Amino acid sequence: MRAAVLALFAAAWCGARAEVIDDVLRSLARGASFLERQHAHINLDGVVGFLMLQAELKQAVRTWPHSDPVSWAQRTTAVALVKRLDQSFDKAVAALQRNDPKYYREFEPLLSWSFWVVPREWSSTERSLVYRSTRTTECYDEQLSDKCLTLLLGTWKMNGTPCIVTKPCRDTMTRFDCPHYSLSHQLLYFMIGRMRGCTNLLKGDTRPSRANMTEHSYQKIFCSNMMKTNQDIMRQGLTEQTVDIFMENILICGLTGFSDFYKADWLRHILQLQDEEVGCFGRDESAVSQVIGDELLEQLQPHRRVKRREKILADGCSSHMTAVAVGALGGYLNFYLSEQDITKRPLS
Repeated sequence: MRAAVLALFAAAWCGARAEVIDDVLRSLARGASFLERQHAHINLDGVVGFLMLQAELKQAVRTWPHSDPVSWAQRTTAVALVKRLDQSFDKAVAALQRNDPKYYREFEPLLSWSFWVVPREWSSTERSLVYRSTRTTECYDEQLSDKCLTLLLGTWKMNGTPCIVTKPCRDTMTRFDCPHYSLSHQLLYFMIGRMRGCTNLLKGDTRPSRANMTEHSYQKIFCSNMMKTNQDIMRQGLTEQTVDIFMENILICGLTGFSDFYKADWLRHILQLQDEEVGCFGRDESAVSQVIGDELLEQLQPHRRVKRREKILADGCSSHMTAVAVGALGGYLNFYLSEQDITKRPLS
């Protein structure tokens, strides 16, 4: 009797999982259509988010179970998505190189799906690591973050040495109490360093209070606080001002291997944010007139630097929000397929 009940439970759970995977794949297909239309206009962060998705999709295809016809059909859909994205990336990267060659050169290593390593082991955040208080403003600006990243990547000059960690960068990227985007970019710094092959980002840190800290320790502290941020956002209700950082936290902490970010109710919220007409996330049709003005300014100042973090496109879509959304969805998909223990899956 017990075996029969377990079999029924497993069948019901597998059916529910298949439906959710279908929803994710449909959403990603609309996202791919958006990239196909807007490849010439998406900024660097936007392209990187889609490349993170591509790395997750390729890992998912490699590990996809061949257990039944439904699962195999879903894998076929994912393979078709990978091919569509590959075709768009060549055009999108070429457009980045043409539109902003200096910025392209500084972040070129990130513009390949193979740079992004998808986790195969999972861990969870800890409530005890949450800061007692956080700053009300960001800890540093985008320019400092960019400088520290180029030192890691070795793109700070032509043929530059990679994995350079200056004291200002180390102190900034290991600072506690940072909020929002400062916090997520602290985590991104460690993640990019690891994927670039930098083996000792903490070398030279002589602070006694940090003597036993490892790179993983920092990642766990950062994601534990990013989890608190997301829980606070959900308790207060998602708004236009908080949805972008909410999804960015899921994307980056998920890609770092923290599976507790893949919550089923968070997934439902992400899927509901997509504009079904154009396939993007964060569409604001009232912003179109502002975009037209920005495009005229770019024509008058062709070498004006395009802000990496955000770009509102001509259809009112958010480049950055769409990128973090599809990247987060790719993380959900890869986690569902790679996690073997049913008790750990977010759908249970």
